[in-house]
Amino acid sequence: MDRRMFLGMGAAALAADGLQSVSGFAATPATRLKPMELGLLIAPFSDPEQHFRVLRDLGFSNCFLSLDGYIGKFTPDVVTQYRELLAKYNVTVTTVEVVGPGPLEWNFNRGPSTIGVIPLKTRTARIDALRQVSDFAKELSVEQVQTHCGFMPEDPADPLYPGAVEAIRTVAEHCHGNGQYFLMETGQETPTTMSRMIRDVAMPNLAVGLDTANLILYGKANPVDAVDILGPHIRSIHAKDGKWPTDPSNLGEEVLIGKGLVNFREVFTRLHRVGYTGSVTIERETSGPQQIEDVRQEKHYLERVLHEVMA
Repeated sequence: MDRRMFLGMGAAALAADGLQSVSGFAATPATRLKPMELGLLIAPFSDPEQHFRVLRDLGFSNCFLSLDGYIGKFTPDVVTQYRELLAKYNVTVTTVEVVGPGPLEWNFNRGPSTIGVIPLKTRTARIDALRQVSDFAKELSVEQVQTHCGFMPEDPADPLYPGAVEAIRTVAEHCHGNGQYFLMETGQETPTTMSRMIRDVAMPNLAVGLDTANLILYGKANPVDAVDILGPHIRSIHAKDGKWPTDPSNLGEEVLIGKGLVNFREVFTRLHRVGYTGSVTIERETSGPQQIEDVRQEKHYLERVLHEVMA
């Protein structure tokens, strides 16, 4: 199962149950949400309306859209469909993302050569896909585009580094033209490496999507410490939990929020301290009815933590 395919079988099961701105950029539609309001990551390509129905039935007002299924298919009809669904279910889209086209291997052996805009073989196609989703997002008045940029070279003297800077700048420039932020999702790189990339790309709309678990799953950092390094640049959050990798070939294990190593209370406290007011998007990488139950539990857990932090 692709890591970005969520709420598929689970959506059907639920239905059966009845269930900080950069100068020059306008405020995003998400500003009508409460600070740190909980949302959910969905990949609605297979059945968009069912996904939005499930989203509202679970009590979420906003979502992060993973849209790889639409690469090459962002037609005017799709724009119309999504405008109507967002209005019908009164849902705010905070951010959109594509990570493809493939191949993509989420591990340490093949990940560096297959993930993001760093690998030369897929760089042009990935940049094109990000341009597509940026243009689609503009039609929906969504002002944040996110992706995994890939295993950024730790050494700025690495021959791959100048090309990585230019590739990220190219996407950021396109998003800038659409009045959008371009967010690099944490995971494959240390926070210091990402901070250096922000400096070297030197675009006012380049920012960070903090995935709380990925930093642990890739063995790169503690997310609490990452906020100290990247805090002012963070514009979206994936709330996810996990454990350190113990197999040098494979990522660490993603687990139910509250069962892993992420200290959400401290992460949210530090984000609140640096002025983060965006949403907190739950991402649970399981499938079927269990995923729905997991999301319910995670929502309750995070609501309690956020109540304490924001009180």
